[in-house]
Amino acid sequence: MTAVLVHGNPETPAIWGPLVERLERDDVVTPQLPGFGVPAPAGFGATKEEYTAWLVGELEAIGEPVDLVGHDWGGGFVLRVACTRPDLIRSWVSDVAGLLHPDYVWHDFAQIWQSDAGERWVTDTAAQPVAERAALLEAVGVVGGVATDVASAMDAEMGRCILALYRSAAQPAMAEWGRDAESASARPGLVLAGTDDPFTGGTGFAEVMASRMSADFQALEGLGHWWMLGDPDRGARALTEFWASV
Repeated sequence: MTAVLVHGNPETPAIWGPLVERLERDDVVTPQLPGFGVPAPAGFGATKEEYTAWLVGELEAIGEPVDLVGHDWGGGFVLRVACTRPDLIRSWVSDVAGLLHPDYVWHDFAQIWQSDAGERWVTDTAAQPVAERAALLEAVGVVGGVATDVASAMDAEMGRCILALYRSAAQPAMAEWGRDAESASARPGLVLAGTDDPFTGGTGFAEVMASRMSADFQALEGLGHWWMLGDPDRGARALTEFWASV
């Protein structure tokens, strides 16, 4: 049984490194989103639907149901797969279930990327030295020596994909995904929610969506958006205990 851990934005699979070291399994796969440190295929538009289709293709290639885990946008794609292709998974875990709540409002960075100011953000970010980008990432929680790896991947192509992805998800797009939430109950699920995560709508939205999906819910007290870096031991324990219950 393979475990597939899907990263988000603006990230690479490096965010999973400390947690994977603590998982008691040797079958973990951490695919890399197209455009996020690796080239996107020709003609790839980087919309949320295209990323979901990409993930479906990755899972189909594995050839057996997997334990699917997603963080940030990776968690969004996991939720969509759980709703639309449950045949590909044994179980699912997501830390962004609140994004599907009908009252969710995108955070400030997302609203920049969805506006005309997005292009300026991409240009300014790409112009910064890697060390400066890494320092900013560390300040918001990308710790454990991972920030430099992620910062090195933040180029113009990642910027293009960020803008296209978030613009495809401008509301009511996420609320529309949320209308299918009950379909995720076809497979065992776990919703994680860092109590100090400012990006995903709070633990209240996450718990409501977990209930709609008939999923387990676990609040990660004192942890922020990058819980897998803030406390990889606790993160690994939460996943391992959930998998043991499936």
